[in-house]
Amino acid sequence: MPTPQHDACAHCGHHHELQVESLRVRYRELRALDGISFATSCGSCVALIGPNGAGKSTLLKAIAGLLPIESGKIFWRGTRVAKWSREIAYLPQRENVDWQFPITVRGVVRMGRYPQAGWWRAFSPADDAAIERALAAMALVDLQHRQINELSGGQQQRVFLARALAQEAHVLLLDEPFSGLDHTAKATLATTLRDLTKEGRLVLASHHDLDSVRDIFDEALLLRRTGIAFGPVARVFTAANLTETFEPGRPAGKEVA
Repeated sequence: MPTPQHDACAHCGHHHELQVESLRVRYRELRALDGISFATSCGSCVALIGPNGAGKSTLLKAIAGLLPIESGKIFWRGTRVAKWSREIAYLPQRENVDWQFPITVRGVVRMGRYPQAGWWRAFSPADDAAIERALAAMALVDLQHRQINELSGGQQQRVFLARALAQEAHVLLLDEPFSGLDHTAKATLATTLRDLTKEGRLVLASHHDLDSVRDIFDEALLLRRTGIAFGPVARVFTAANLTETFEPGRPAGKEVA
């Protein structure tokens, strides 16, 4: 099982922290998140664990600045996240993407440069170089001119990751990235996420396959609209915490093996 290293970021050599403090998010009359607090750093791969409707996607979108928050604070590098939004990339669930949209792999990856370059400025050689690096890092060079509707599920996830790398994002927020992938694609994606954290990036991913948590992630946040437990997987991924997360009120069983 991986252990938290919290390496310095490969981009700048510094140690950065993401802090979420007493976060509350409301959908009309429903409070989707109620008092979520945790802190994690560069070089960590964090699993968001909870049942459907627990607020995993809501939390990712709130950190990305895609949802308004009712109260609480989100800091990246000690500053409200809005200032560093270019360093945070959100990758939605694949089923929420229009894969029939007529765009190539390279076109999607190029979109990652807009937060850095601006929507109306011509790309510079540095922008083009970032795109080339991202395509190469995700092994997409040979697929760069292919339409996205021609890709497999695993290839589609790599395109999203390449877009985030082209953006030069430090924080990657992934919504159910393993959903719908076959065994080989899941294994490849798991390796990719570990490589990204070794480079010093921070990865947060909602995840539902409990059997693979220990193999992929080094920290976990268990939530059911409010926080149940957060910390290293070895400490918080227990039968008691899982029971409280998925079946509150039921007596806990043995520790998870």
